[in-house]
Amino acid sequence: MQTMNKNVSVITVNYNQRKVTEALLDSIAKLCSYQPLEIIVVDNGSADNAVPYWIDQYPDVQFIRSETNLGFAGGNNVGIARATGSYLFFVNNDTEFTPGLVESLVAILEQHAEVGMVSPKIRFYSQPTTLQYAGFTPMNYITCRNQCIGFGATDNGQYDKLTGPTGFIHGAAMMVRREAIDKAGPMPEAFFLYYEEMDWCEHIRRAGYTIWADMQALIYHKESVSVGAQSPMKIYYMNRNRILFVRRNSGAFKRSLFWIYFLSVVAPRNIISYIKDGQWKFVKELMKAIFWNLTHGKDSNHPALAK
Repeated sequence: MQTMNKNVSVITVNYNQRKVTEALLDSIAKLCSYQPLEIIVVDNGSADNAVPYWIDQYPDVQFIRSETNLGFAGGNNVGIARATGSYLFFVNNDTEFTPGLVESLVAILEQHAEVGMVSPKIRFYSQPTTLQYAGFTPMNYITCRNQCIGFGATDNGQYDKLTGPTGFIHGAAMMVRREAIDKAGPMPEAFFLYYEEMDWCEHIRRAGYTIWADMQALIYHKESVSVGAQSPMKIYYMNRNRILFVRRNSGAFKRSLFWIYFLSVVAPRNIISYIKDGQWKFVKELMKAIFWNLTHGKDSNHPALAK
């Protein structure tokens, strides 16, 4: 019966994207009938504080205002502290729901007690038949590379059989069991932006849970609304956190091989590419990312925002 459903908390973080967040809230109201459901929006220090307006416009939604930008993990952790659900559904504010999304994810967690977190199938909002995510392959810790299954393919149901264990969830949409968070800890704040959800996967896996993708659930994602397809900030955090992820999740031997690979192959290749494109600022951000990892501990929780 509906009244026996587990309470689900939907958590999203807004940063200077008022209209995008409102589109998400409208899609939840229109397309999600699951109950009991609480919705929590964390405003991450936006210049335009829309919270007073939102409180009147969306009386059934909880809004939390942080006066500073706490990063993706920090903002979500503020939501975790407020959430009361047995299952916490973290969604990017640039996503939009589909009917049955929450019900399908909840069913996975209800039927499989070993599953700690699960992501739905993700399609691009601007290309609604094109896949962004149908699971991940395992990580190669020597190169810190893996494959996003289905990326860029037209969704004809060819990956639907992949519902089950996967390498990693997708940070744009992930439902997490509260008990798993209690055992593994909240989202790691050492990253600020990018790779934190993959690191969280590894912590939850080490806590004894499996990671799943649910191909019967679907969400649409407006990719790269926040940072842009390529920017100095993205160059900095993608490189800084790629290195940090390996430092936090692999043994000494693989870490050594990764450093050799990154410094002898990845960094020179990217620097040459940036110079050819006249992107000297990208060279600067890459060097800053490497230097940060040489001078900071792997558990540093307060990285400075890249300029």
